[in-house]
Amino acid sequence: MRTRRIIADTLIYILLAVLCIIWLLPIIWLFLQSFGDYDGAALTGLKKFWPDKWTFDNYVNLFNNRVLDSTVGVWRVYGDPLNPNPVNFGMTFLNTLIVAIFSCIISTLLTLFTSYAFSRCRFKSRTLMMRIILILGMFPGFISLIVFYQLAKLVGLQENLIALIIIYSGGAGMGYYVSKGFFDTISKSIDEAAMIDGANQVQIFFRIIVPLSKPIIVYTALLAFMAPWGDFMTASYMYVLHPYNGTVATVLNQMIAGVQNRNTYWQQFCAAAIVIAIPITALFMFLQKYYVSGVTGGAVKG
Repeated sequence: MRTRRIIADTLIYILLAVLCIIWLLPIIWLFLQSFGDYDGAALTGLKKFWPDKWTFDNYVNLFNNRVLDSTVGVWRVYGDPLNPNPVNFGMTFLNTLIVAIFSCIISTLLTLFTSYAFSRCRFKSRTLMMRIILILGMFPGFISLIVFYQLAKLVGLQENLIALIIIYSGGAGMGYYVSKGFFDTISKSIDEAAMIDGANQVQIFFRIIVPLSKPIIVYTALLAFMAPWGDFMTASYMYVLHPYNGTVATVLNQMIAGVQNRNTYWQQFCAAAIVIAIPITALFMFLQKYYVSGVTGGAVKG
């Protein structure tokens, strides 16, 4: 039995190691490409795993908005009328950060409020509302993008960050399932004791439930921040006329949309992909223990 267990564990570890390598290989390749110097030739970088020349200029040029026009071999800057593909990475990075932060705050509040109401309050049509939300959640969100764009156009918010914030946070309450499950694990006797002392539902939520729910709050906030940060479909549809003014997802797509763009922006595309991954990676690693606790743990068991 001991030998069989050792063999089984060894095979499992080998399989996990192989899967880990397969998962990390594209990330490592992208990281190496971001330091490669290929003089604007994307095909040269695509054929190499280890760059022949190393440079940090790709990151410098990315934030300085300088790019080598591969067609004429001339450096272009943002605002140059001869540059047909104006990439202002600093502006788009800031746009994405603004959308992600506001969407995170609004979505987290809406999700927590909805979850607390379904967990603690008993009202007419409560079960019906939960079932309707469950059914609506089965439909993919992109099928409503046409409606969203037309509504944004009617109120003058097309190609606007406010429209993205509304879209990302508007349906946040539908994702109440995990948060409600967490609130259900908190003993209701705490609420009853607070009510005896004269506290209302709002005071109970902010002064008792919220301090006990740090894991689920962090979990909800992380999901709410990650959604707009890496989303492409919604941002590309809302910025269909001016994709270079959208979020980092739309700009990254434009960098490699076509042979000319790919040859011009390949190194900066790799550098930008690494840069936008840093905030999410650092945030997730810093809050990982709360993230895991939010999924698997509870507060005071009832």
